[in-house]
Amino acid sequence: MPADAPLGPVMLDLAGLSLDAADREVLTHPAVGGVILFKRNFASTSQLDQLTADIRALRSPPLLIAVDHEGGRVQRFQEGFTRLPPMRALGKVYERDPALAENLAGAVGIVLASELFLHGVDLTFAPVVDIDFGASDVIGDRAFHDTPQGVARLAASLVRGMGRIGMGAVAKHFPGHGFVRADSHVAVPVDNRELAEIEANDLLPYRTLIAADLAGVMPAHVIYSKVDSRPAGFSSVWLQRILRGKLGFDGLVFSDDLSMEGASVAGDITERSRAALAAGCDMVLVCGNREAACALVAGMTAPPLATSRLARFRGMRSADGGAGYDAALRALSGAGDSGLLA
Repeated sequence: MPADAPLGPVMLDLAGLSLDAADREVLTHPAVGGVILFKRNFASTSQLDQLTADIRALRSPPLLIAVDHEGGRVQRFQEGFTRLPPMRALGKVYERDPALAENLAGAVGIVLASELFLHGVDLTFAPVVDIDFGASDVIGDRAFHDTPQGVARLAASLVRGMGRIGMGAVAKHFPGHGFVRADSHVAVPVDNRELAEIEANDLLPYRTLIAADLAGVMPAHVIYSKVDSRPAGFSSVWLQRILRGKLGFDGLVFSDDLSMEGASVAGDITERSRAALAAGCDMVLVCGNREAACALVAGMTAPPLATSRLARFRGMRSADGGAGYDAALRALSGAGDSGLLA
C-alpha cells in the first residue's frame, strides 16, 4: 500500500497475540481503517507494545487501534494496568459527595487514557452513558448512575480527564441501552418509549458531552419503535436527523459490532455494513468472523474516513512525534494493577 493512503471505514479484530500473514494482508486493504483488540490479544504489556507497534507499521497513516476498556467487568487489559472500578462505584460516591465523585471520575479518565496511550492504543469505546433504569443486566454497573444528571456530570468529568491526556472519548450506546431488558449481543431489543421521554432522559448526557467537543459516538443495536423501525445504528433518523442535526454532533460515529444479534435485522455482514454506513456511521466494526470480513472489504468501495474527525483520536502523541510523551505517560501510569479505588 502506498504511503499516506487514507484509512477506510472498516475496523476488524485479530485472533491472537501477534500478527500473522493473513492479518497483515487484510489490514493493508484500503477499506480497513482500524483494529479492535480483545482480551485474547493481550498477554503482557511488553507483548501489547510489540503488537501495537507492528499494527502501526503496516500503514501510513497508521490504523486506529481501539479496545473496550471501561473498567469493572469490561476491561480487556489487566495485568500491568490499573484495575479500574465499574462506573457505578463513582455513582455511589456521587450520591454522598458529588464534587468528590467528579474529581475521581477525572482521575479515572487520566489513568485510563495514559495507560492505553503508553501501550500504543488510540482509543477506548468509553464512557458508557446509558442510564440505569434497573432493567438491563448487560449494562448494570457499567452505568454511572440512575439519573440523567448523574450520568452527565460523571461522564463529562471522565471525558475531561481523558482529554487532558489527549484521548478522544466515544460515548455509547446512543441514544440509550439502559431501558431495555434484552441484551443486543444475543437478541434484538425493542424500546417502546416515545421520543420525548428518550430526549428528556437518555439524550441529556449526549447534549452535555457534545457541547464539550465529544470525539465519538457508538449507537445501540436497539429498535426505538416510536421513532424508527430500524435499530439506531442503521437509522438515518437517529444518526443524521437527531445526532448530527438536532444535537450538533460532528465527530466519528462507530457502529457497534455488526456480528451481534441486534444487528441481524439488516441482513448479512455486507448488508449490515452498507446499511450502517448509509445511515450515517463513519466506521463499522466487524468482529469474530474473518471470512465474512475479508469478503466485505474485498467488495467495499466506501469513501475514506474524514481526516478532520480522525484527528481527535490521534492524541498528543502525534503533535510532537512522541518526543517526551511516553516519559510523561509513565509518570502518570504508576498505579499498576492495584486498583484506583481500592
